[in-house]
Amino acid sequence: MELVEHLAIGFNTALSFQNIMYAFVGCLIGTLVGVLPGLGPVPTIAMLLPITYALPPVAGLIMLAGIYYGAQYGGSTTAILVNLPGETSAVVTCLDGYQMARNGRAGQALAIAAIGSFFAGCVGTLLIAGFAPPLAEVAFQFGPAEYFSLMVLGLIGAVVLASGSLIKAICMILLGLLIGMVGTDVNSGVARFSFGIPELTDGIDFAAVAMGVFGFSEIINNVEQKGEREVFLDKIGHLYPTWEDLKEAAPAIVRGTAIGSALGILPGGGAVMSAFASYTVEKKLSKKPETFGKGNIRGVAGPESANNAGSQTSFIPLLTLGIPGNAIMALMVGAMTIHNIQPGPQVMTSNPDLFWGLIVSMWIGNLMLVILNLPLIGIWVKLLKVPYPILFPAILLICSIGVYTLNYNVFDIWMTAAFGVVGYIWFKLKCEGAPLLLGLVLGPMMEENFRRALLLSRGDFSTFVTRPLSATLLGVAVFLVLIVASPTIRKKREETFVED
Repeated sequence: MELVEHLAIGFNTALSFQNIMYAFVGCLIGTLVGVLPGLGPVPTIAMLLPITYALPPVAGLIMLAGIYYGAQYGGSTTAILVNLPGETSAVVTCLDGYQMARNGRAGQALAIAAIGSFFAGCVGTLLIAGFAPPLAEVAFQFGPAEYFSLMVLGLIGAVVLASGSLIKAICMILLGLLIGMVGTDVNSGVARFSFGIPELTDGIDFAAVAMGVFGFSEIINNVEQKGEREVFLDKIGHLYPTWEDLKEAAPAIVRGTAIGSALGILPGGGAVMSAFASYTVEKKLSKKPETFGKGNIRGVAGPESANNAGSQTSFIPLLTLGIPGNAIMALMVGAMTIHNIQPGPQVMTSNPDLFWGLIVSMWIGNLMLVILNLPLIGIWVKLLKVPYPILFPAILLICSIGVYTLNYNVFDIWMTAAFGVVGYIWFKLKCEGAPLLLGLVLGPMMEENFRRALLLSRGDFSTFVTRPLSATLLGVAVFLVLIVASPTIRKKREETFVED
């Protein structure tokens, strides 16, 4: 009954005219930008984050959630029609989705992706509503030592689940932690690592780093790519899937949703792992595994459902513990902090309208996206005809205006441009930006809790291992490190993240 009361609060908040309007605008903008080649959910949210600053907290976060879902839905459109993944998880969708497009079944692929995502989104929302309150109660048992250990576990998880080299992932996290140290010391009030630059005394702006590493560098990389891509604009075919398509895809959607819901809670990219895992499972269970990679509808239905379910359930550690599990959740933390909202269990009690309104808006957002995307696919794909020389300067201009409006300071634009160049170099060196972003977000919080724990224990470092919950979390972190360090696991991990 308590859950029904909480959901009633959520519906009352989310169904107000203002919040519905912002949810719609968020979905529309997200889909629009998600459809554009080379722009996935992370750069989209990074670029559009400043828009939410001027809005009320609830409306701003609901709009941000809408942008998130919209970009994901739009990303599947680009992956299927252009064979261009906007993010790592969309790589799997390209394998069979693009082949379906080549076979004249692009419409069915797009429809199944939307239906699978909607089903997974609904299940994920129910899981958040059911699991969030008990987890939040557990979170109230956390002290500074426990929070520090939890953040260590989150960063270790990010290393384990990051694609590419382990060494590079560790280096990116450490670099993120170092960038997070720039600014004013919390205890002494002394400026550190500012190098006499007044603008750096408040630290390096989170949005500037995110927009540079994910937005500007993505644009530079796409401008560099020459040659025309094969785009199936005139071969979409029948949009709505047949009964046989639905029968074949339904088990994959259910399995993908289950896999995504389980793995999405893990820190460091549960949605990505979910998509890879779902595709592997579908291929193993199939009676005709040789058809995968040649236009098998299950290869679209499973990963798309898993990705969306993983994305939804990644909100659970964010809303209950205040710990971002991936780059997108890190951006959500940044948005909440801007609105003077401290992510964590206290949000549920201090601001129930925001907490439950955001959860219900996820379901509303997914419903809007199905209504928007299926009839308007023909319009969305025409955007793919926009010439790159026109498209990318326009995006850069919008981004620059967005960065400037953060603090009305030209220095932020130069900082974003610098991180754009650095992000491009990292891309060439195959260094992921997501671990850096997690390190940047969690770094100041880790430092604060670390120093607070030592103050309470009068400088006794054993407090981190003598407290049962803290010791357990650190033990799990050490266990993860030992597992991933073993040669067998490391080899399997490299095979999993190969992107052909």
